[in-house]
Amino acid sequence: MQIQTDLITNRITDKIDEKLKPLMEQNETLKKKVDQLEKKIEYMEKEKKSNNLIIHGLQEREKTTTELIKYVQEKFLTELNISIEAADINKIYRIGKNKKGEKPRPTLLSFVSGWKKMEVLKNKSKSKELQLTEDYSKEILEKRKALIPQLIEERKKGKVAYIKYDKLIVQENENSKDSRKRELSISPSTNPQSKKLQTSTSSGNNRTNAFDLMRARSNSNSSDYVRQRPVNGPEEST
Repeated sequence: MQIQTDLITNRITDKIDEKLKPLMEQNETLKKKVDQLEKKIEYMEKEKKSNNLIIHGLQEREKTTTELIKYVQEKFLTELNISIEAADINKIYRIGKNKKGEKPRPTLLSFVSGWKKMEVLKNKSKSKELQLTEDYSKEILEKRKALIPQLIEERKKGKVAYIKYDKLIVQENENSKDSRKRELSISPSTNPQSKKLQTSTSSGNNRTNAFDLMRARSNSNSSDYVRQRPVNGPEEST
C-alpha cells in the first residue's frame, strides 16, 4: 500500500510540475519584459526632463505667463549675465498651488535646447538670490538624498565627490596626491641624499669619539708618571 501511495504521489507531482513549468517560464518572460518597460519609461522620463531647470527663490509678482518670462529674463541678465530670448523657452510655469503667506513656489523652466540649459548651470554660482537645480523625478530625488551623508564623508576625507544623476562619483584630490608625493620625497627613509648625510655624520661622530678616547688615555698615563717621580730631588743611593 505504501509503495502504491508513493507511486501515485510521484505521478501526481510530475503532472503538476509539467503543467507549472510553462507557467513559470511565462512568468520569467513577463518579468523581463516588465524590467525592460520600466527602463524605457525611466529613459523617456529622463529625456523629457533633460532640458528642464527648477528655479528656487523667484518672487511671485507676475500675473501672466508672459510677465513670468520677462521676469526670468531680467533676473538671468542681472544675476547670471545671461541673455535669454523667448524663442529659447519651451515652457515655463510655477509648480504647486499658490498659497498666500508662504515662500514663493519653484518655477519650472524648459529650454528648447540643452546647450542653453548647460550655459545657465555653469553660471548658477553667480546668483545670490536664485537657486537653480535640475529637474529630477521623485525616485531619483530620493536616491540623491540618500547619497548626501556618504558625499559629506568623502569630502571630509579630502576627496573630490559629487552626485551625478543617481550615483555618487568619488575621485582622488590632485592636491592631496601632490602633497603625499612631496612628503615621500622629503622623508629620510626614501631620500638617498639624507641617508648619505646620516652615514657621514655617524662616521664623523665615531672618529671624534675615538680621538677623545686616545687623548683621555694619554692624559691618564702622563698623570701616573708624574705621581711616580720624587718631589724633593734625586733618589738616595744605598
